[in-house]
Amino acid sequence: MIIAAACRLRLRSTFDRIYILEFAKSVWNIGIVLGDYAVRLTSFYYNALAGLAITSLLGCSGCYYDRIQPPPNAKAHVIVVEATGYCNCGKCCGWERTFFGLGHPVYSSGPNKGKPKRVGVTASGTTTQHGTIAADTTKLPFGTVVYVPGYGYGRVEDRGGAIKGNKLDLWFSSHEKALRWGRKKMKVKVWLR
Repeated sequence: MIIAAACRLRLRSTFDRIYILEFAKSVWNIGIVLGDYAVRLTSFYYNALAGLAITSLLGCSGCYYDRIQPPPNAKAHVIVVEATGYCNCGKCCGWERTFFGLGHPVYSSGPNKGKPKRVGVTASGTTTQHGTIAADTTKLPFGTVVYVPGYGYGRVEDRGGAIKGNKLDLWFSSHEKALRWGRKKMKVKVWLR
């Protein structure tokens, strides 16, 4: 429940902080402040175990830190791009269902029209998640790390037929979130692979 609350709040704001509230007779009280939620752990041993468990679970779930980081000791290049949002839906990714909308997904246009489409799988073979970026791979090859203000760090793992030049598509978990992002012209930091 605590981790679910942390993940839900992470989507709206950043993970606030871990506060050490008091230290007395080798008993630590740690308050993990998550918006309106506060969890107090009171025994030194419980603190040690719970601290390791919570940190590792939050870390593994992607709530505590970003899964994508720029390469160490690499220089960032700043470029101007047009960033749009996309999701796994048929409108964004160009697929439809066969057999009156009940069958398996197939490409709805282009040279692969009618061929099976694996929804949620990128051109590089990874599954889509926050941080998946589609780009023109002749400009930004697969594996390039990009920092987009307002979105965070991402990695180029996909490409699309309409993405040419300095354009990026940022993956979102829903069509509404992708529409809310819209289309923005902005400066981004790029770490080429």
